[in-house]
Amino acid sequence: MTYEDFASAQSFLLWSTFAIALIMGAVVNKTNFCTMGAVSDWINMGDTGRLRAWILAIAVAVLGVTALEAAHLVNVGGTFPPYRQSNLVWLDNVVGGALFGIGMTLASGCGNKTLVRIGGGNLKSVMVLLVIGLIAYFMVNPFPGSDKTLYSALFYPWTHPAAVALSTNQDLGAMLFGDRVATGRMMAGGVIGVLLLAWAFKSADFRASFDNVLGGVVVGLAVLAAWYITSNVKVDSGGDVLSLQAYVQDWDMYAPADAVRPAAAGPLASQSFTFINPMGQALGYAASGFKHTLLTFGIMAVAGVLAGSLLWSLVSRSFRIEWFASFRDFFSHLAGAILMGFGGVLAMGCTIGQGVTGFSTLALGSILTFVAIIAGSAATMKAQYYVMMRGA
Repeated sequence: MTYEDFASAQSFLLWSTFAIALIMGAVVNKTNFCTMGAVSDWINMGDTGRLRAWILAIAVAVLGVTALEAAHLVNVGGTFPPYRQSNLVWLDNVVGGALFGIGMTLASGCGNKTLVRIGGGNLKSVMVLLVIGLIAYFMVNPFPGSDKTLYSALFYPWTHPAAVALSTNQDLGAMLFGDRVATGRMMAGGVIGVLLLAWAFKSADFRASFDNVLGGVVVGLAVLAAWYITSNVKVDSGGDVLSLQAYVQDWDMYAPADAVRPAAAGPLASQSFTFINPMGQALGYAASGFKHTLLTFGIMAVAGVLAGSLLWSLVSRSFRIEWFASFRDFFSHLAGAILMGFGGVLAMGCTIGQGVTGFSTLALGSILTFVAIIAGSAATMKAQYYVMMRGA
């Protein structure tokens, strides 16, 4: 996937992202793939069907990345965000994951599910999206007239000192196998992927559930497809074959004088699906008057999931307008959106962004976030049940 000019390469990347996200949005709506629902079914009813679908998505992504990385077909080293960085920000991962888990429970779904619900006609989720987007934007962008972000003001002073500088990258293959990184990644990815796959399919009820299997497989493959495309779209500039990120970093050397430079090179690195920071990107893009230089993989992912969910809702005639049932319902969704905005950016991802995409790199921070999200969500559900029983 090598192009002779940057504009063609970027266009292919963006529209490919939209197409993959469109399929994912439609399938997630059709199968009711929901990570918050997975935790709820497990905690409240002992039903692990949707949890196994989530685990299946992780297994597909882990095994796929392991195989493609061994074949040098994907680059999951210098990614956006930097999942495998040697600086382990474990406190950000744990606190952010817990906040996100609490928030998605209060708001009736994670970032991906919020987009899917909007596509199905849920107006409550529109408010959730706007609040998440606003907080996510200012978590990484300074307030007007200031050099302070929400992250630098509220979190950095007490979470940054806890970071651990590792001697290797933080993925399990590098940490456990030292100098034998390539072998370690293949072994770790193979063993973990197979174990997750085996657990998912251990249940006869799960094996018999077409929707749960379909949802898990498609989400996993969508994450894998995005890794492949963002790792392999390149520009041939006079014999120098460059990634889009490298091309933009050396823009003055390669680009024609009349070419329009993207606002930043970072969002052009290899990456896969995540939805909280992209919601902030989408809000900034809209506020700019839809300035083309701000268009990113993440924004196209958000748009694709929305469109795919809407398409399935119209085809299946399941589109229904839904609004807040009460002020308490409104407040719960508002509080959940706020917590997801803070937590999703702090933890560098959501249930898809860290729970599947990040996990597929076997980054320790991603695994910590995944566990913290489940713990935060499960604790919130237990607290809600306790309050409900006290009031009964």
